[in-house]
Amino acid sequence: MLPAADPAALRRTLAEQVAAAHPSLAPGWRDAVAAVPREVFLGAHAFRPTATGWEPVHREEVGEQEWLRMVYEDRTWVTQVDGQDAADATGPLAGSPTSSATLPSLVARTADVAALRPGQKVLEVGTGTGYSTAVLCHQLGAQNVVSIEYDPTLAASAVTHLHAAGYTPALATGDGLQGYREHADYDAVITTCAVRTLPPSWFFQLNDGGTITTTISGWMLASGLIRLTLDDDGTAHGRFEDDTISYTLARPHERPPTPVFYPLDGTTRPTHTDPALTETWAGRFVAQLGAPSAQLMTTSTGIILRDVATGSHAWTEPDGPAWTVHQHGPLRLWDQVEDALTAWQKAGAPHLTEFGMTATPTEQTVWIGSPTGPTWHLPL
Repeated sequence: MLPAADPAALRRTLAEQVAAAHPSLAPGWRDAVAAVPREVFLGAHAFRPTATGWEPVHREEVGEQEWLRMVYEDRTWVTQVDGQDAADATGPLAGSPTSSATLPSLVARTADVAALRPGQKVLEVGTGTGYSTAVLCHQLGAQNVVSIEYDPTLAASAVTHLHAAGYTPALATGDGLQGYREHADYDAVITTCAVRTLPPSWFFQLNDGGTITTTISGWMLASGLIRLTLDDDGTAHGRFEDDTISYTLARPHERPPTPVFYPLDGTTRPTHTDPALTETWAGRFVAQLGAPSAQLMTTSTGIILRDVATGSHAWTEPDGPAWTVHQHGPLRLWDQVEDALTAWQKAGAPHLTEFGMTATPTEQTVWIGSPTGPTWHLPL
């Protein structure tokens, strides 16, 4: 029989694992992981992945000891799929996660990248279960933390979780992409969701020299973690980190439903770059920059690109040792992707640490090397 699970001991072990995974992590964030009772925030229900979807796991069914061991694994536990909470699921579901309890190492790493200091006033976009909010409160003081959640049901449960754990930050329900003017101005904005582009409100609600730490993602689900600093002219600058991480897209930025793909006649030509480049982390990120309104699907014979706005599509297939691409519609999606991949390869095919971003409320670009290097505009 396994020994009884002690939550405090499990937290300390988890904190040691997080610190070992990120040796440069500031001690305060390790201490926060060791202090915040994650079991309070995960509640009694979650989903775990299966071959075909998501299987609900209920605390009362697996038992208290096994549940605590699950809670203190350094992993993300999905709590909602396509808007349905795990508590309401009676069997496996297919669909996409819409809320989760993010793995503690990512919560701590994101906060560490943000370089937050005690006494700074922070807006957190995406309260979720409230766990990341509690981590911020432990380090910064609850009086300095404002958190906003899009989903009213999640927001209500987060209030309960945070108060049960002894934390009383300012909490709001609404679209975090609009910020939260009632408590502005902020020294920092930090997000537990990904965005396709930085909302103007975040700029307007920051103090001079304030920072934005977020994940830039898109409809190909490629992403990069970045911290940007606002200069005196109102322009934010930053470089991407080397983390291969992803958060769920903010709900207003989520991908539209993907329809069934039906290839239509168009043009056909050999490819000049290998479609397999889109399977690498940086390659997929570059492809997304090249065709920001397109979705990408991987098949056994190649890739499919479909543009949400125009219905344009492209698909690749092997042609002996090479590849052929078929394109249909007003946009030549593979041309756009191939141009971006070629520019990236000419720059040495660097990882994301060589990428940076320059952003204002009206224009936002991602570049390689410097703002004068290969550059792409984000959709506004």
